[in-house]
Amino acid sequence: MNRSIKAVLGVAAAATLALAGCSSGNEPPAAEPFPTGEVTITLAGWSLASTPEFQTLKEGFEALHSNVTVELVEYDAANYDTQMIADLTAGTAPDIYVQKNLKNFYTYQDGGQLVDVSDVASRLPAGTGGLDFYKVDGKAYAIPYRQDSWVLYYNKDMFDAAGVDYPDGTWTWDDYADAAKAISAALQTSDPTVFGTYQHRWQSTVQGFALAQSKGASLDSGDYDWLKPYYERVVGIQAAKGQVDHGTSQTGNLRYQDMFGKQKAAMLPMGTWYVATLLADREAGNADEFAWGLAPAPQFDSSTAGTDKTPVTFGDPTGLGINPAIADGAKLTVAKEFLAYAASIEGAKALAAIGITPANTSDEVVATYFALDGIATDDLSKFAWGKHNTLPENPVSEYTAALQNILNDLHTAVMTGSASIDEAIATAEQRAKDEVL
Repeated sequence: MNRSIKAVLGVAAAATLALAGCSSGNEPPAAEPFPTGEVTITLAGWSLASTPEFQTLKEGFEALHSNVTVELVEYDAANYDTQMIADLTAGTAPDIYVQKNLKNFYTYQDGGQLVDVSDVASRLPAGTGGLDFYKVDGKAYAIPYRQDSWVLYYNKDMFDAAGVDYPDGTWTWDDYADAAKAISAALQTSDPTVFGTYQHRWQSTVQGFALAQSKGASLDSGDYDWLKPYYERVVGIQAAKGQVDHGTSQTGNLRYQDMFGKQKAAMLPMGTWYVATLLADREAGNADEFAWGLAPAPQFDSSTAGTDKTPVTFGDPTGLGINPAIADGAKLTVAKEFLAYAASIEGAKALAAIGITPANTSDEVVATYFALDGIATDDLSKFAWGKHNTLPENPVSEYTAALQNILNDLHTAVMTGSASIDEAIATAEQRAKDEVL
């Protein structure tokens, strides 16, 4: 049984990362004044045509530093970490690369593939969302520029048509399930292709909430009973035709953007990043025009539900790290300044202006965000966006990636009906014990 990083990526990947880290020289050069000569740095991104945040940060930074060129390097969104690990090993990775979520942060950091950027972290405003998750032994190895949280999107027009009351901020998951079933029952009499809700195929749509909201839940414990009530509820919604079944979603390769944007689902639990996509889809004619809003994610029980309380939800930060292969002092200085800009008020405002939820949510940033054309501006939407206790989907640990892979198999087994909830949990617990912990 392997209890090291090799359990996360496999022996070969772990070994090559470690060797690459050693060969590049992990100690960054001393900080220098901002260079005056021409400097080009490279920045990783994905889906550049439909994900404008990278171009936005590039243009904003270049506007402040006329001697700097930021070149974007596109990766496949679905295989980002696999491709990045290969490029780091080969020595061809960009100067700055994104920590897309926390799942593989341990792998990169432990493998010596991230520069210590504590000097940048020390300059950030207090309370910058997600910063602490990138710290190891008191040192910061990435800088968050986004901190998305999962909320509940809802279509007011579909609620009205079904005669169901809107979410009011007090909902538990049972309230959500009741609403999903009631809306489906009311609307499917005239259109059987519409549903009360849509929970996408990802394991996080069930497990992320369960991990954040269940008392005592822990990935590393190897005990996954806390998943059971969440799966019982979602399987029940599916059985009652409150949402499209997992098999149909999978075989039809359904997109959550279309399910909500094309009014096939009245509700959608999803991260705040979807706001930018929804606004862009409506502008491009790829989503219908309808009244919509945000509500807090439904809660485990009433103890955290209500606008006089702080709802519990989940969401990993999205951060930027620096490739230690940078040997040029000028490039390293510019790369660090880019990270500082991405997390600054100026960078955050630029991101907020395109509907991205930045890690920096100062008053100026909030004002910029809610000035967007087409955004929901009612009080509950502002509350849902701005107030929550956001816990990580992927708590940083050497075991996280391997355990999440096992739990993804559990998710597929339950949602496709190939195993009962109890059977799938028992299998996952045994695998965690035998293969990882």
